[in-house]
Amino acid sequence: MDIAQIDQVRRFNRTITERVGVLHDHYLGRDRPIGEARLLWEVGEHGRDVRWLRERLGLDSGYVSRLLRSLEKAGLITVEQRPEDKRLRTVRLTDAGRAECAVLDRRSDEVAGGLLAPLNPAQRSRLVAALAEAERLLTAGTVSLDEVDPDHPDAQHCLRSFFAELSERLDTGFDPARSLLPDAGELRPPRGVFLVARLHGTPVGCAGLKLPSGAPAKIKRMWVSPTTRGLGLARRLIAELERRAAVHGYDLLRLDTNKVLTEAIRLYHACGFEEVPAFNTEPYAHHWFEKRIVPAEPA
Repeated sequence: MDIAQIDQVRRFNRTITERVGVLHDHYLGRDRPIGEARLLWEVGEHGRDVRWLRERLGLDSGYVSRLLRSLEKAGLITVEQRPEDKRLRTVRLTDAGRAECAVLDRRSDEVAGGLLAPLNPAQRSRLVAALAEAERLLTAGTVSLDEVDPDHPDAQHCLRSFFAELSERLDTGFDPARSLLPDAGELRPPRGVFLVARLHGTPVGCAGLKLPSGAPAKIKRMWVSPTTRGLGLARRLIAELERRAAVHGYDLLRLDTNKVLTEAIRLYHACGFEEVPAFNTEPYAHHWFEKRIVPAEPA
């Protein structure tokens, strides 16, 4: 990375932490630091599991436990074990906690207004647009790509969501029983790989890679949740599967898609895939693509 880019990010971090008041122990003039305030916001009106809070905020369990104890001692939350599994705990706001959140919301609005007030209308629009773009890019950077077993619950969630979307979008509907679906064994090492994309621990995308003997590598079942489209996640999945195919010595990568999935078709062209004659009998495919890749040098 360019050192000038690093310097710019650090300058932005210093400026924004100063302007929004996170350097103070009494965030927004209340009797608690920003960590506790943020935890209250995340608990929200309906409550949250402790595990979800840790994953959402990217905090270790010890620190979250300390924050929860402090908020519970202040009478702002309750922490209860789940009857069906005592290892799971649910956090809920008390009436005092809801009142505190209302104060924090009001004062946060005042801070945001204070950032915008000195600017003219054109500058405000520029700042809001820049912040929206920054949020989008920062969110993209928090998505992880994790190798999982195809039968993992997160993998199955993604596949069910993918099939449901295909059923809605395809003119003929979609019946998995008619499709040339790879069995789970074809997407497990050493015959394949299955990746799940997660945002704050929630599955938001998937892609599989078949690594058959004596045949090109194939990308299968790539899907990205509508909630995270536009973050470049599909490109990341393709790039990672391409890298893994190269590591296994493959020089050709293939995939197929349906004619109604126009976004996918544009993506494959943009990623360097070329359209080729049909190489399988997938009943739901209208377009077939392949890309020459460079096998990785042996370690």
